[in-house]
Amino acid sequence: MAAPAAWAQAVNDYPTNARAEYVFTCMATNGQNREMLDRCSCAIDQIASVLPYDDYVSAETVLRMRQVTGERASMFKGMAEMTEIVARLRRAEAEAEILCF
Repeated sequence: MAAPAAWAQAVNDYPTNARAEYVFTCMATNGQNREMLDRCSCAIDQIASVLPYDDYVSAETVLRMRQVTGERASMFKGMAEMTEIVARLRRAEAEAEILCF
């Protein structure tokens, strides 16, 4: 019994508000209708199945910091580690797009 519960917890490690924020943003970009609700929900579920939540948060942070100007933002734009963090998110998004859209 513990193994299925542990697996379910691992797959559902994204908080509801993070999933909702992703779906709202996705729908704002792609359309405000039931079909997009289903597709965007599918996308975040797929991303969550391949990318741990901590990695998702790290990638989102890097992407936001890359939009800031000044010295503080430069480390987020030029470091290979930061680029790899974002690349992992982009791969998960690409897989989600193939499966859900």
